[in-house]
Amino acid sequence: MTDAQETAADSSVRTSGGTPPDDAGASVLGAPTPLLEPREGIPPVIADEAALAEVIAAFAAGSGPVAVDAERASGYRYGQRAYLVQLRREGAGSALVDPVACPDLSGLGEALTGVEWVLHAATQDLPCLREIGMVPTRLFDTELAGRLAGFPRVGLGAMVEGVLGFVLEKGHSAVDWSTRPLPEPWLRYAALDVELLVDLRDALEKELDRQGKLDWALQEFGAIAAAPPAEPRKDPWRRTSGMHKVRRRRQLAVVRELWQTRDRIAQRRDVSPGKVLSDAAIVEAALSLPANAHALAALNGFGHRVGRRQLDQWQAAVDRAKALPEAQLPQPGQPVTGPPPPRAWADKDPAAAARLSAARSGVSELAEQLGMPQENLVSPDTVRRVCWEPPAAVDAGTVAEALTGHGARPWQVEQVTPVLVAALSSAGADA
Repeated sequence: MTDAQETAADSSVRTSGGTPPDDAGASVLGAPTPLLEPREGIPPVIADEAALAEVIAAFAAGSGPVAVDAERASGYRYGQRAYLVQLRREGAGSALVDPVACPDLSGLGEALTGVEWVLHAATQDLPCLREIGMVPTRLFDTELAGRLAGFPRVGLGAMVEGVLGFVLEKGHSAVDWSTRPLPEPWLRYAALDVELLVDLRDALEKELDRQGKLDWALQEFGAIAAAPPAEPRKDPWRRTSGMHKVRRRRQLAVVRELWQTRDRIAQRRDVSPGKVLSDAAIVEAALSLPANAHALAALNGFGHRVGRRQLDQWQAAVDRAKALPEAQLPQPGQPVTGPPPPRAWADKDPAAAARLSAARSGVSELAEQLGMPQENLVSPDTVRRVCWEPPAAVDAGTVAEALTGHGARPWQVEQVTPVLVAALSSAGADA
């Protein structure tokens, strides 16, 4: 590590009132320094079991937190699997592991059990890491730490530049990481993504401690690490872009059939569904209900590049939807398990709408005072649920219990309870 890097690692953004200065994106050391090469050079890609065993031994023998990152091929391949895993730990250096050649990294995950994993935007990478056997027991999320500390820009590049004074080259973030062999510039980029992650973690820990928020952050990190895998999304076809234009049940059935057909093809070909058929084309076909493949070919998205065989398979999906009996057609909207959309509250329950308005105002003011986004102070869904069905007797104890029941962490309960008690009480008195 160079003298400049050591100085940067020891620096944190010095702020007042829990909010970074307006120029938080600028280097705290003056003009930012481009970070062009990993300290020990670009490590070789680990692509066989013997090399993986050496990496596992080296990282097990290392010390301190381990920086972890993963690269996916979003927009190119089906699903969100990892195509490269990057790690760095004191005493072990950096490693680039190919999870295609080494699909089972549970041995590496087990070697790092109990070690704090440092990730940036952890919830994005944890699902693909879990698939290959890497599950942290402890973690530090530098993006979430930046949010809690009040940084206006929390991307990795902005954080490294604003906190440590180094510029990361981010030109390869959206490339096709399933490419083999991976080009050297991409590998350099990948190695640099974990080069200063532990340094950033150390600086952010100091800043959170200075602001009195370190325990809050640790509670958030613990909740992420303890969270079970997400349940499969119900009716994922309903998330098709442009669905708001589709109103009739028969048209919804066309969207569902085309989406499911596209998904099967994409999975079989291992390509992004959008490369098989666009969402816009699916919605266009649903709205038009074409009578045959010739009519389908006239629609946007089904033009001259789509072969006859493909047109026939898309038309077959449309025909299946058109032939469904009424009882099997999907209902508009998704089943609501919680409160209705806030825009409907004024008509359905004016008192609840008044409670929500007061609660939102109070939470917004508190979040501004604490220097963090409202959604990190408390989940908007939690606020809605408490306001829609408030405790029978509103007081600090009952509101705190309701917040806890909806998954709020202890620090959130402590901060938000007085605000919600005041909002629920005042709205109730006005009603």
